[in-house]
Amino acid sequence: MTDRIEHHGLQVAPELHSFIEEQALPGSGVDADAFWASLSQLLHDFGPRNRELLEKRSEMQAKVDEWHKARKGQDHDAEAYQAFLTEIGYLVTEGDDFEIETANTDPEIAMVPGAQLVVPINNARFAINAANARWGSLYDALYGTDALGDLPTGGGYDAARGARVVTWAKEFLDATLPLTHGSWADVTGFGNFDGALEIKTAEGSALATPSHYVGYRNDGSEILFKNNGLHIRVVIDPSHPVGATDPAGISDVILEAALSTIMDCEDSVAAVDGEDKALAYRNWLGLMKGDLSEEVNKGGKTFTRVMAEDVTFQTPGGDDLTLKGRSLMLVRNVGHLMTNPGILDRDGNEAFEGLMDAMITTLIAKHDLAREGGNSVTGSVYVVKPKMHGPEEVAFSDEIFTFVEQALGLPQYTVKLGIMDEERRTSANLKECIRAAKSRVAFINTGFLDRTGDEMHTSMEAGPMLPKGEIKGTAWIASYEDRNVDIGLACGLKGKAQIGKGMWAMPDRMGEMLDAKLGHPQSGATCAWVPSPTAATLHATHYHKVDVRSRQDELRAGGARGTLSDLLTFPVMTGRNLSKEEVTREVENNAQGILGYVVRWVDQGVGCSKVPDIHDVGLMEDRATCRISSQHIANWLHHEIISRDDAMEIMKRMAAVVDRQNAGDPSYIPMAPGYDTVAFKAACDLVFEGRVQPSGYTEPVLHARRLELKASL
Repeated sequence: MTDRIEHHGLQVAPELHSFIEEQALPGSGVDADAFWASLSQLLHDFGPRNRELLEKRSEMQAKVDEWHKARKGQDHDAEAYQAFLTEIGYLVTEGDDFEIETANTDPEIAMVPGAQLVVPINNARFAINAANARWGSLYDALYGTDALGDLPTGGGYDAARGARVVTWAKEFLDATLPLTHGSWADVTGFGNFDGALEIKTAEGSALATPSHYVGYRNDGSEILFKNNGLHIRVVIDPSHPVGATDPAGISDVILEAALSTIMDCEDSVAAVDGEDKALAYRNWLGLMKGDLSEEVNKGGKTFTRVMAEDVTFQTPGGDDLTLKGRSLMLVRNVGHLMTNPGILDRDGNEAFEGLMDAMITTLIAKHDLAREGGNSVTGSVYVVKPKMHGPEEVAFSDEIFTFVEQALGLPQYTVKLGIMDEERRTSANLKECIRAAKSRVAFINTGFLDRTGDEMHTSMEAGPMLPKGEIKGTAWIASYEDRNVDIGLACGLKGKAQIGKGMWAMPDRMGEMLDAKLGHPQSGATCAWVPSPTAATLHATHYHKVDVRSRQDELRAGGARGTLSDLLTFPVMTGRNLSKEEVTREVENNAQGILGYVVRWVDQGVGCSKVPDIHDVGLMEDRATCRISSQHIANWLHHEIISRDDAMEIMKRMAAVVDRQNAGDPSYIPMAPGYDTVAFKAACDLVFEGRVQPSGYTEPVLHARRLELKASL
């Protein structure tokens, strides 16, 4: 590229340069030349240290590989293994007990448990939908999904299904906002909004807990309740088809749903150059300024989707009560591994993308800090930092943001850090990782898929891994999930920071989600990831059933669960031989998922989408799911559970399956019968070169192949 713009030794891609100069900097209070000088210093001072940390990862992995090779065929000695990990610095000495010192976190982070969305930042429509998912219709979520046990049929309104929705919702109200007498199904009206709420039934009734009632609309169209910190809006509209048949005229129940949303620059996006990064940053800017919009064509109609406004009620005492209309937004930066050609340093090296993100996303967040009624009411910026390996890398991130704050004129610790507990060296040293950012940590979160991918790669030489479906039942994963909560509570996160759990990956299986995901608040987690605004609304019901803050007190009183020894066991097959049919079935499942995801990533630049699995069940796929599948096949190839020729035959056969599943997409590029497309080659790279990828990550392959395809267009 010959048209790069030079600033203080940096060579900046024109698309990225024009965005920063013309959109991000104006109104930020930051001088343009000072910004470029600081960014140059950040990249040139921190870049070499970043590279050293990556080299340390590789050196440790090589030592772990040799340890396993030297003990091949021997029984696992947990004590010797831990001693070895301590000797090489993989395990660090755990210090005295402490509590985090994070200040000025918003209520959604510190005090109120609830659902959390994760959405690709480069899709403006998805980002707006997620921001607006602070409120969701329970009636719509029940009617339009299989949450009732089946899906709606036909094109028109089904009154019988509508009646089932109302019954489910009123049973939810009975459990959440119980009455002194009777059921919400018996309610015929309401009165006395500006005092003790009157609830009219044949025998007379009232709220069993009067404090649940917190407000109303002046026109009587809504009544506002609160339970476990979350709001419930009961909508009154007798003219609505549902309200017309309801004795009280109730036409909907609206729940406070996605309290927080992670706007993702990482796993769910395909951003490989300056053009892609500019798009991601531009959408983040629109979110921080509150003016992001998108033209949408739906059902033949075109309209503009905009960010929701706040909502105002009257309290029973007559005061105004304004509630946020939007989810609290966090931004997930890229981890320490990847570089991006959007900026080159003075030596012509690509800049570390995580350093770019740190400076630019924080610069953009200044627009929010400068306005009233914006994202954060406490003056904080929330950055989720993924894929860090151990306390040293967390401390490095803390230093990065201290530099960024100074460069942009922000008080220290304005930026709050979310620590993704998704790499083995982090979960094994979680207490010290939290200590390394004790004044800015606002979030820890488990991520089963990335964590399993790193487990497989770290323990690659330990033996052949169990089938994927069996890994969830092993000792290390139970210890991992329990220790994350227990250590977080012991480090004082309650009342200051979130403790999160991972994604429900099946957006069409809401009935199953309602059964399964109740376990997340029961585990003591204050938030858990969901794949859609509808899922957020349904998952919100779980936080009414479980008082998470009380549950956390119970867990602390019960003592620590899980052990480091369990955490460091390997999910390998011992004394077991799989049949050829079992091996084929497992590899087919992995291969189909890899191909279905990679073909969209490479050919269309789609970093996260609902990809049909081998049984045509739609699963939310991102790089984490791709990592675990590719590492699993790579492990079985390495231990000769399957041959390279057989694996390639399966890859080709599954390519044809993926082609069939995408036959209705006019922009889709078929992989069969030539099997020579860039996307197919990328999928094969992930499988056949997976063992030598850094930490088993998919990014290096995907970025290289996507850049190759973009260069050919």
